[in-house]
Amino acid sequence: MAKQLENYALGKWTKGSSEGQMLYNAITGEEIATASSQGLDFGEMMDYARTVGSPALRKMTFQERGLMLKRLAMYLMERKEEFYAVSWATGATRADSWVDIEGGIGNLFANASLRRQFPDLPYYVEGETAKLSKNGTFLGTHICVPKRGVAIHINAFNFPVWGMLEKVAVNLLAGVPGIVKPATITSFLTETVVRAIIDSNILPDGALQLITGSANGILEHVEMEDVVTFTGSASTGQMLKAHPRITSESVPFNLEADSLNACVLGEDAVPGTAEFDLFIKEVTREMTTKAGQKCTAVRRILVPTNLVEDVQIALGKRLAGVTIGDPNAEGVRMGALAGAAQVKEVREKVEELAKTQEIVFGDLHTFDVVGADKNKGSFMSPILFLNTNPFVNTACHDIEAFGPVSTIIPYKNIDEAIELVRLGKGSLVCSIVTADNDIARDFVVGAASMHGRILVLNAECAKESTGHGSPLPLMVHGGPGRAGGGEEMGGKRGVLHYMQRTAIQGSPNMLTAITEQYQYGADYKEEDKHPFAKYFEEIKVGDTLITANHTVTETDLTNFANVSGDNFYAHMDATSLEGTIFEQRVAHGYFVLSKAAGLFVLAKKGPVLLNYGVDECRFVKPVYPGTTIGVRFTCKEKVEQEKRDEEDIAKGIVKWLVDVYDQTGETVAIATILTMVKKINQD
Repeated sequence: MAKQLENYALGKWTKGSSEGQMLYNAITGEEIATASSQGLDFGEMMDYARTVGSPALRKMTFQERGLMLKRLAMYLMERKEEFYAVSWATGATRADSWVDIEGGIGNLFANASLRRQFPDLPYYVEGETAKLSKNGTFLGTHICVPKRGVAIHINAFNFPVWGMLEKVAVNLLAGVPGIVKPATITSFLTETVVRAIIDSNILPDGALQLITGSANGILEHVEMEDVVTFTGSASTGQMLKAHPRITSESVPFNLEADSLNACVLGEDAVPGTAEFDLFIKEVTREMTTKAGQKCTAVRRILVPTNLVEDVQIALGKRLAGVTIGDPNAEGVRMGALAGAAQVKEVREKVEELAKTQEIVFGDLHTFDVVGADKNKGSFMSPILFLNTNPFVNTACHDIEAFGPVSTIIPYKNIDEAIELVRLGKGSLVCSIVTADNDIARDFVVGAASMHGRILVLNAECAKESTGHGSPLPLMVHGGPGRAGGGEEMGGKRGVLHYMQRTAIQGSPNMLTAITEQYQYGADYKEEDKHPFAKYFEEIKVGDTLITANHTVTETDLTNFANVSGDNFYAHMDATSLEGTIFEQRVAHGYFVLSKAAGLFVLAKKGPVLLNYGVDECRFVKPVYPGTTIGVRFTCKEKVEQEKRDEEDIAKGIVKWLVDVYDQTGETVAIATILTMVKKINQD
């Protein structure tokens, strides 16, 4: 008897109706489980997320949330083989499952590392502070705070692990709880991973909930601070996006829809070149990975007219070598589609496409399967079309068969290639394989407005390239038009989608208090104890050292030039200054900064472990011999660092404002330096 999948709601696992939707093994056709959401109260689930999960996450700093994701990623990676064993039943090969499972866990690791781009606060202070008044007593900045809602993720069937983890990693880092609704057909794998997540006890209560059955009606409960994401067909996505509750509450809705992605062979990439071979390999991989069930899969293969026959022959040979069957059988490189319904739908789309273009490889009915019964499993042969008149026979630009199906399309020149890819009306990704920089530039500039991502592939990057079909957590994923008009991931950009950006205006002291980051013009906190003599815990934002002064001499300029090798004429030759902005020999900017360091550094050993770097350095006023300079050295911000192991030193990073001024009180140079500072508490 098939087991019942469970939902995770209100902090506990619950079963729906035993009469739920039956799920089948894509390889054998056997019953696996039933899935039902009957009995769930979606309104209560969302209230639980808002009142239990949200406060817990919002109290955590970005550093704490990031380390939480890192711990979760490590926990799941240790259990990955459990997930691989279940993934087989979705029809996936080991390589397919690697993308889904370890790719998904990789999203957790990547987002965990993003914590270094955020402050050690629960919210984010964004961009430069704006001086809104003449004398600097009225400033403005932007803060981004976590929305006090819930992220609802309605995901597609093709990536039951990656689809969940690439989204929840982002909302959790932002401080927002999530409710995940995977496509029911493969939800048995998502449930397995969520069980592991809950068992880990790493996430706070209410941070993650799961619906394995239908989620019809959930949008009736969304509120203005919620965020909804959808991955799947454009038609379903548009219907959900138009839901009255979405529009009346102005709920952000991110739509990522399947699109007719293209791979273009450059005119220079002729047979015999590395790029031609790369193109054939890449297209084959994109047609057969996950049996073509990827929102980023190559659906249109654009080839120079004179190379169509070469490509057709090379692709045919490569596809003929792809063994279809049970992924556990030796030599199998392509598994099954996710289910019988998917096979039926893809076959119907292939038959529709075949009305206006020719099948040059593959057959819907005659193909071999290894290690399984093709009549019981959800298997299908790769299908390769040729469309010799793509501006007239346009079905390939409108109809997507969501399986191992693609169409060769000839083009005459790069301008025509651009027009052909644009006929897809917007896609998630496009790639061009070329070693010619001019071809690449012309194509990218011409095609970029219709694509969320463009891969330029050649022999130079091939070994390390992640390929056409791999969205990466640090790069934007989404696309215009048919692709949904949405955007997710993209590193810090993705995190900010779950936060409210608010402009804050006030005095320097008030903005310093609100942001917990020193704002230029705020009061200084001078103490007798040198800042470099303080441990990390002792340093406070606003702590300031006003240094002794130094009068710059021509000897300083000469000595610095000798040490640095910087003999730029403005520093060394007073006779060459006619027509410049300088009145006399001017001090090197880096001398000014170096001398500033000499003024604020405490020489003796103390809690400061090292100089970690320099940010935002500007030289704003010439410094001539005879100018007297001093430094206002102020703590701007503090960021905790994790202790990697028992032997590591407990420490944090301190950001200091280095304000170098002259005898008139005007700033001549300004920079932010970072120091690594030891903690008192080494536990």
